[in-house]
Amino acid sequence: MRLRLLMTGALLLTVLAAQSARAEVKLAYVDVQRALNECDAGKRAKADFQGQVQALENKLQRQQSQVQSLKDELEKKGMLMNPDQRQSLQDQYVAKAKDFDRNYKDARDELQRKDNEITAKIVHDLAQVIRSLGERSGYTMVFEKGSILWGASSIDITDQVIRSYNATHVKIGTLGETGASSSAKASAPTLGDFGSTAARRSTISK
Repeated sequence: MRLRLLMTGALLLTVLAAQSARAEVKLAYVDVQRALNECDAGKRAKADFQGQVQALENKLQRQQSQVQSLKDELEKKGMLMNPDQRQSLQDQYVAKAKDFDRNYKDARDELQRKDNEITAKIVHDLAQVIRSLGERSGYTMVFEKGSILWGASSIDITDQVIRSYNATHVKIGTLGETGASSSAKASAPTLGDFGSTAARRSTISK
């Protein structure tokens, strides 16, 4: 983290030095996590994700109750059963417990995968909007809030980014796929780096 901030600072100083002799330096920053939380696509994704989480939690709770019920029966009645009955109940308990553990891990991994996938798609779109706003407004650089130590609220363009993204009404993850200008295509590698970095630090589950 310290190294990344130092590199960001060094890059900023280099750009400022290069720009100062030619034009006015104009900077801005975006709170990507807030944009993710407050944009229409993010709100819909969060509501859908929370619904999936609740459904999986309900399913796992039912399975856990079945495991606990078998465990209680084994502890209370196991000693009164004949060996075959006790072994059968023990086998059921072990099988149910293994199923629960496996399903719990699978559910957790699946939710994490969906979180990462949806977050990455929306952040991709936000990055496209940020680039477009930056070009139209003549910004020298637009930073992610998490990459700077401090920035005046007057250069926070998060609200503009949210409004602009909401106005696109596109399917998430598709913004900028067609009709990109030559200047937009030229900046795509940097944009991709931003999108990947921001997506790693952001999540619709927050």
